[in-house]
Amino acid sequence: MEAALRAAIESGDLGPGDKLPSERQLAVTYDVARNTAREAVRQLAKSGLVTAEHGRGVFVRSAPRLMRFGQRRYSRKLREETGLSPFHAEVRAQDRVPNAFLANIERVVPPKAIAERLRISADAKSAVRRENWYFADSEPMQIGITYIPWDVAKGSVLARNDELGVGDLYARFEDKGHLITYTREEVTARMPTPEEARGLMMPEGVPVLVVLHTGLDQDKRPFEVTEFIMRADYTGLDYTMKVDE
Repeated sequence: MEAALRAAIESGDLGPGDKLPSERQLAVTYDVARNTAREAVRQLAKSGLVTAEHGRGVFVRSAPRLMRFGQRRYSRKLREETGLSPFHAEVRAQDRVPNAFLANIERVVPPKAIAERLRISADAKSAVRRENWYFADSEPMQIGITYIPWDVAKGSVLARNDELGVGDLYARFEDKGHLITYTREEVTARMPTPEEARGLMMPEGVPVLVVLHTGLDQDKRPFEVTEFIMRADYTGLDYTMKVDE
């Protein structure tokens, strides 16, 4: 029964917003006990395919994908045209309403993996850590934790607050002499931590995509690393790149 319902959802026979039959109707249709029907629905919910609404029933979840455009999102042209951060420009281009807030900023001892990518010390407070939460249409989409070498951030708004002005973060990097020219993005998947699941309002059983982004300047010097933690059910990645000869 669970497999049949899952197949109907994945094929589109049961589309986003469609209401599932009641447990009693499912039990009759599939000739199973109501407990079996209840467990099948629970497993579908755990997989993030359906959601229960109190007093209304169980519905197939709508999962509008927010596409991350890996190549264009960091371009100077886009910053100059929109005056926006990559995320805000990306969300608006998809006819949705963006929002973000800076949850925390502090000077820290960076994790070893971050220090290696930034070529800074992992034994001293050699980086500024900026934690941002991002939303589209008021729905939480992702967390972005940015690490900036202290010698890049010191004495600037990068180390102080979120009043970044026109062009946002990457315009301020450019002010400091670091034009984002190359990027490296390492993509993995895992299950969210309890804190991430609560903050991103994720259904049980849904993983997160983790994009470890390194920005390099015109001299191929790494000047920022951001770990993006994204809802896998709401996120798509779209990259265009030149193939090495």
